[in-house]
Amino acid sequence: MNDDTKTRPKIHVTGEAEGFLPGRDSCGRPITVIGTAAIRDGFDAICLEQALNSRSAPGVTNLVLNPDAHAGYGAPVGSVMASPTHIYPGPVGVDIKCSMSLLQLNIPQDAIVDRRTRRALINAIVERTPTGAGKGQRTAAKSRAVDVAMGRRAVIEGASAAVCESMGIPPEWARRCEDSYHLGHDDTADALEARLDHLLEIKRFRSFADKMSQFGSYGGGNHFGECEVVDVNDASADAQGCAEVFGLQHGNVAFLSHCGSRGFGHDLASGQFRDLQAHFEAWGTPMPAGDKQLVYAPLGTPQADAYLDDMALGANFATVNHLLINALVLEAFQEVMPGAEGQLVYFISHNIARQEILDNQKQWVHRKGATRAFPAGHHALKETPFAATGHPILLPGNPRDGSVVMAALPGAEKSCFSVNHGAGRQMGRKAAFRALDQKTVDADFEEQDILTNCRLYPRDEAPDAYKDFKEVLRSVESAGLAHQVAKLHARFVIKDASKADD
Repeated sequence: MNDDTKTRPKIHVTGEAEGFLPGRDSCGRPITVIGTAAIRDGFDAICLEQALNSRSAPGVTNLVLNPDAHAGYGAPVGSVMASPTHIYPGPVGVDIKCSMSLLQLNIPQDAIVDRRTRRALINAIVERTPTGAGKGQRTAAKSRAVDVAMGRRAVIEGASAAVCESMGIPPEWARRCEDSYHLGHDDTADALEARLDHLLEIKRFRSFADKMSQFGSYGGGNHFGECEVVDVNDASADAQGCAEVFGLQHGNVAFLSHCGSRGFGHDLASGQFRDLQAHFEAWGTPMPAGDKQLVYAPLGTPQADAYLDDMALGANFATVNHLLINALVLEAFQEVMPGAEGQLVYFISHNIARQEILDNQKQWVHRKGATRAFPAGHHALKETPFAATGHPILLPGNPRDGSVVMAALPGAEKSCFSVNHGAGRQMGRKAAFRALDQKTVDADFEEQDILTNCRLYPRDEAPDAYKDFKEVLRSVESAGLAHQVAKLHARFVIKDASKADD
């Protein structure tokens, strides 16, 4: 439990894993809090203050605090914020459309028991998918080069059939995306083309070519690729039915990826923060709660249009980046294991604002470190493969304790049809470097027989730097938001280890 309980705002408990936090001066709908007692006690004062700041910002109608929530920039990571009238860059973040994807392979788990086979797979993947901040295709010998013309097309069109075919991505994978493409503020790709031309004219990017060279690469920090063994929940007929629709294969190998829009998305988001903060200063408009990370734009204004266009450009990059990574991972498996086949299970974001129906009106639902959770029968899933099951929810825990695939339940309506995006940090990066011992971290992986590409695993990304994933999952299930379809057991991890020995 945190030692700041006297200064923390009080969460009112309404169930084993549910509660609410009244807004400032008890104005408006209270903040919905999802989390067991252990999780609630882990929310520090800064996280709760950021939630209150976000709830009281102009135009906000709903705010949800998920069990993985922790302090972020402006809004907490692990929160959901809805507004029918305003758009907020902060509750999307600097890694626009950071996402998860899962590739199901036809390889039985016994085929990767041998450590030499796993090491060969690690090497084959690293030769194709660079890791680390600023890293692009030039650092990977077998990467798939994306030139400026192709990159430009990808960020404007998203995962169109033409883009997929040009990059060697199976075009049918686009049907397994939460959104395979994003349009501009006026629902056209023309708006994105015009916006990109303007950004290039004002030199928003230090090097557009370098940014495009990052297609098919992982970033640093918490981004990763992870080889899994799929364990379908055989105690539940509903889980087995979902697994069949999702394409999950019990006992076979899958590959889970976490990354986003790389340097391109970062430049777009950072530019938007600067632009909007400059407008606030020029207009003399006060920042919500005095926090410059909570700048906003009223919908329909040129500033809102510019942000929506930039977010769509970054989101299209993230979509194609994930699909290309999966194509390269499949190619690596095929090199080591001829005859390997793979099918995308799903690609789903957790740093995005999307227009959805909440409380019988269109609202922009900002998910900052939060995952969409539409249950069976939701109108948005009509004519998709998931109309009768709900779509797959990909929740990473940590390599030691596993990850899960879930499907939403009708109770997800109480959380703006959202769940947590993972375990959530319980230690800041600097605190993790101070508190965790490198030998212990690496011995933990050795004991679990989990290989990595790292000489030393980054201590700030060690399992113990994150919250108890079992308690996080218990929160989701106890609140009736989603049910577990399958567990994923890590067999090796691809990670940026450039700062492991800081």
